[in-house]
Amino acid sequence: MKIIIAKTAGFCMGVRRAVELALDASTRQQQPIYTYGPLIHNPQVLELFSERGVTILKQIPEKGNGTVLVRAHGVPPETKQQLKRAGFNVIDATCPRVVKVQSIIKSHARKGYAAIIVGDQDHPEVISLQGFAGPLAHVVGSLDALQALPHFEQAIVVAQTTQNQSFYREVKAWVAAHRPHYTVFDTICDSTEKRQEEVRQLSLEVDAVIVVGGKNSGNTRRLAEIVGQTGKPVYHVETEAELDFNELSRFDTIGITAGASTPTWIIKRIVGAIDQMLLSQKGGWRYGVFQAQRLMVLTNAYVAIGAGCLGFAAARLQGLSATFSALLVAMLYVMSMHTLNHLTGRAEDRYNDPDRERFYTRHKRILTTVALGAGTLGLVSAYQMGVASFWTLLAMSLLGLSYNVRLFPTGILPRLKQRRIRDLPGSKTVLIALAWGVVTAGLPALASPGGQWGCGLLAVAWASGIVFGRTAFFDILDMQGDRIVGKETIPTLIGAGRSLKLVKTILAVITALLLVGSWGACFSSLAFYLIFCPALLWTIIAAYEREHLLSGLQLQFMVESLFVLTGILTFIYSHMS
Repeated sequence: MKIIIAKTAGFCMGVRRAVELALDASTRQQQPIYTYGPLIHNPQVLELFSERGVTILKQIPEKGNGTVLVRAHGVPPETKQQLKRAGFNVIDATCPRVVKVQSIIKSHARKGYAAIIVGDQDHPEVISLQGFAGPLAHVVGSLDALQALPHFEQAIVVAQTTQNQSFYREVKAWVAAHRPHYTVFDTICDSTEKRQEEVRQLSLEVDAVIVVGGKNSGNTRRLAEIVGQTGKPVYHVETEAELDFNELSRFDTIGITAGASTPTWIIKRIVGAIDQMLLSQKGGWRYGVFQAQRLMVLTNAYVAIGAGCLGFAAARLQGLSATFSALLVAMLYVMSMHTLNHLTGRAEDRYNDPDRERFYTRHKRILTTVALGAGTLGLVSAYQMGVASFWTLLAMSLLGLSYNVRLFPTGILPRLKQRRIRDLPGSKTVLIALAWGVVTAGLPALASPGGQWGCGLLAVAWASGIVFGRTAFFDILDMQGDRIVGKETIPTLIGAGRSLKLVKTILAVITALLLVGSWGACFSSLAFYLIFCPALLWTIIAAYEREHLLSGLQLQFMVESLFVLTGILTFIYSHMS
């Protein structure tokens, strides 16, 4: 079975902004925290807010305290004023696209224009828009309702931002033919337009479509309606529990799309559940390949192999011999630290990688044993390399083990917020990159009599740089889950766009390091082969920016393969030189 995921599936800009405001408010704003009505139309996200102490305020009391977030759909202006008069600190999470429609209606209502709003009468966004026009507002949900309206001397026509695109085209055509003096605004969100157009095209390419999102979400229901109009089977589900695997198993190709209020982790669970369905069936060689990839990624065996390959490349880059002990240290240390990080990071994996979270919960004991055993064997191998290598790796291991440990008791420096290493913003990405750099490039230089400090540091910078690019890219993919659990990675601090620019800058810098190192005789001519690796990571990132890639097992395996590629290129170089 082939699965095609729509590029536009998941949170739109307005919903993402509202969710992030709510998550930030839960830790930074005056308690208690409320949303006036459901912030968005997704029960799983609302359940998450409830877990974080953000509850729904259904009626405005005479007196209140705390913080209230205005829902993404907006509220009438009088409602917002009532909240403020009641004593609440009000944070406006209205989608900017809805704010634009509100402004259009408000400015024309002052001039006496009637406001014809094409949308669902009871939808929260439409109710908010009506509030800006008052008695001049007229809501229509069909052409018959539009035709039944009086003939206005001056009127504007706007659409609910999530309205059906094809229906609004019919409305505009009728207005142009019968009320040409009305002013019509194209207010359907371009994200909605793109999402609806994509699902039409997707329906032509697949045997059936799964639409993921809240049953009370207007834009999600419209996606299901559009698929239904094409004649293809459509399944509107909120979670993986609603999937009918017996029904789905008869299709060769399934498309998956999601409404604007559907979080990424729900989509991942849907895909993961279908993958598990496929794994439960006999699938020939593809089944075997997928199982092997999944197991190697989940157990960190593949990333450990990648570390060994990177260590091999780093040693040969410096003109050093790649000893078995050095490669084994790199592999064992990386496997140990990554396994321990995932064991202690299951809270964010619940959202970023549900399959991994289930795997680590199910096999917690054996994975803990493997992590500690790999760490111990790594130290034994480092001792065989030399005393300096042993003490360096021991210090790094202790630092890694103390990453989640509270280093300062609550009574000491009571105003200090960063009591653990993990509390330092962005520390995870930087420390992982440095640890990889030292263990793959630094220890071989430290243990080798022919190693040079300057060349060794340059090699550490190169290895750390490419690992930083890999780790920061994964952090960008995991932003949603990290924000939910309050994990301050570089992308959650500076945003996805700036993070991508930072990664590209780092990749450009390490490419220059390879050239400078080779020119300065610190590096061998292998440097010219290894330029291909940051270039390939740049290409993967560029494809992601063009929405040609989605997060998942295949993408993770592809990125981790970059390190295996360094080993392959080094092997080829060693046999050619």
